[in-house]
Amino acid sequence: MAKKTRTREAVPAGENPRRPCPCGSGKRFKACHGAGDDVIVIRPFEGLAAECDLVAMREFLPSATAPLPLKQSPGVPVTLASVLPGASAALVRDGGEIFLGMQVQTRSGDLSADLARALAWARDAEPGTSLPVVPPATHGTERMQDLLDPAAALGVTLFSDFAWWIPPSADGSEPSAEVTATLERANAVIMPTEAVVAPGVRAAYWVDTGSKAHLRWVRPEPEDALMAALARLQARGELGLGEETRYAGAFRAHGLLVPVWDLDRDLHPKEWTEPVAAFAKRLDAALAEDAPLTDAERRAKDALAGKQITLR
Repeated sequence: MAKKTRTREAVPAGENPRRPCPCGSGKRFKACHGAGDDVIVIRPFEGLAAECDLVAMREFLPSATAPLPLKQSPGVPVTLASVLPGASAALVRDGGEIFLGMQVQTRSGDLSADLARALAWARDAEPGTSLPVVPPATHGTERMQDLLDPAAALGVTLFSDFAWWIPPSADGSEPSAEVTATLERANAVIMPTEAVVAPGVRAAYWVDTGSKAHLRWVRPEPEDALMAALARLQARGELGLGEETRYAGAFRAHGLLVPVWDLDRDLHPKEWTEPVAAFAKRLDAALAEDAPLTDAERRAKDALAGKQITLR
């Protein structure tokens, strides 16, 4: 039976139907969760150490997988994937291994419950089958908070293509022409992405969009606290990551804020390890400050609030 402690937030009556839907889909409210009685959970992965990784996999990691740290193993490996073939919600390989997709065709207002329902389907599914769409919620539906080790982060592995979609065949045969064409189409839209690995740094990713390079960093702090800390650094001239960098703004994703920096595209992703680690220390110190914002810091916070960006 699912726990009843989740925090849920419904859209208030009279909400502007043309505003972005608070579920984070990027669609207008009226075209997404503006109809029906679907309850929107603004922060679906709250309480999990893996929250920032889950948000990154849902929002912008192109080709990535991670073993799912379940409290109880179902007896077969369960792997979380950024996206599966056909944007399926789940698939079960011939050997029984379960894959769950984060970037799916349709979803409810609670991503956590969607993943739990997809896993429940996969546990009973026949090998070699897939789940195109998550089934509707039922009373007492479990959520990932009920199933995952709350203290375990995700061990995310990034790939340069989607070759992992197709496991080696038992007879050594090559994929069909249709499968090969599907892979080629998927690979063509991948933006090169690498994790920035450094002490004190988690869920920070270098991304090459083709015209620019960015750092996208999913942060776990409450938005007000994070914005105040960023404002303190801005007022001190310490918000950048070094020469040829610029704080571009932030976007909201599933209850968290994701700051973004423009980077020098000529530098290798690993060259950002030390600058990002140094910034992490400055940010931690700013987050620990509890003095009221100065006039300069308040002006900086107002300016940063206007730097909202979108990935869509």
